[in-house]
Amino acid sequence: MSAAETRLWPSMTFRDCDAMIAWLRAVGFAEHATYRDEEDPTVVVHAEWVHPGGGGLMFGSPRPGSPVAAPGASSVYLVVQDPDVVFDAAVAAGATVVRAMAEQGYGGCGGDVRDPEGNHWSFGSYQPR
Repeated sequence: MSAAETRLWPSMTFRDCDAMIAWLRAVGFAEHATYRDEEDPTVVVHAEWVHPGGGGLMFGSPRPGSPVAAPGASSVYLVVQDPDVVFDAAVAAGATVVRAMAEQGYGGCGGDVRDPEGNHWSFGSYQPR
């Protein structure tokens, strides 16, 4: 794989994966794969969800000894063409505004929210190079 093909997939832990799946859909993610515990289907063992702009997110339910950050302790920056639309969808789906959408001095427009589990999300149009 060349550097041009490298993709970043943050990993997160969610207490209520089903509620967060609904929230992820609201901000544009789509299911690629979701694997559940056969004995308890409320437990997500591993999930991969993609974003139409590129990249994706891996997540699952809390597991003892997992190296992934505890629920509510993650932070993600999502670059989108129209961050106002995604920001508004995130808030409508239950996110709490941390920083309202605004033009940024370094370029682009962006804003921050906390998802229903407390994870920090930034939505913006600025693409770091």
